[in-house]
Amino acid sequence: MRLTEFVDAKPGASCVAVGAFDGVHLGHRDVIAGADAVLTFEPHPVAVVAPSHTPRLLTPLPIKADILASLGVQELIVMRFDAQFAAQSAQQFIDEVLIARLGVNRVSVGENFRFGHRAIGDVAMLAADPRFATSVVPLRELDGEIISSSHIRSLIAAGEVLRASSLLGRPFELRGTVVSGDRRGRELGFPTANIVPEETLVCPGHGVYACFAGERPAAVNVGVRPTFESGRGELIEAYLLDFDGDLYGSELRLHFLERLRGEHRFESAEALIAAMHDDVARVRAICASASVGRR
Repeated sequence: MRLTEFVDAKPGASCVAVGAFDGVHLGHRDVIAGADAVLTFEPHPVAVVAPSHTPRLLTPLPIKADILASLGVQELIVMRFDAQFAAQSAQQFIDEVLIARLGVNRVSVGENFRFGHRAIGDVAMLAADPRFATSVVPLRELDGEIISSSHIRSLIAAGEVLRASSLLGRPFELRGTVVSGDRRGRELGFPTANIVPEETLVCPGHGVYACFAGERPAAVNVGVRPTFESGRGELIEAYLLDFDGDLYGSELRLHFLERLRGEHRFESAEALIAAMHDDVARVRAICASASVGRR
């Protein structure tokens, strides 16, 4: 898949799907289906038009690009969303972006898509333009609830990663660079690879999770390690099963499958170690089952 800055984009795509697509969830996939190019915005438009309401992202651009590539999208066009672009009228967006720059034949959008200054433009305005066809995709529901990025964010923040995965169509993914910790896990017999959560991204609620770290099962703790006074703040600690190596400075990619339990303060190191052994056994079973499902 080609990753193209909007200023370098050339006409040629027969169908362009347009949207922020944070999470690339099942509803987004309906919009993207059949499109050979996707136009998205960086940063998230809310960060410019209403900064105090900026959401924590589910999928920063690198993850979004990887997901779209896996869906068969041929080109991802990234529009720099700034104050100047936000001031464009809806008609300017159609004339200058969709027609003059991209030369679209068909546009695919969700039914709640809005565009232009003060979000005046809507799907009816797109559909009324005779220069291209417009596909308006209804909002998707699952088990009676509308799938939305905001709802998925709240699920993940609450630790409900299994439910979030069903709406995303894949496990929630988080990436980060491995940093040095206090080596407490190694002392307990469970050496961990640690990453610091980014404030701009959604992070699962505090607790212990079954994850894949790449293709390897991992028991992951998200939280502040209340049994010990470390003073380091929130940390994501991944114990990779059956792994012995140095990951410092490398990128760790975690896919969250299921929450095992909340983060607890144990009365002793021995009680914590016993719980961790139980966590590892459950992670091994969950990941083995998930591996079968991925084949």
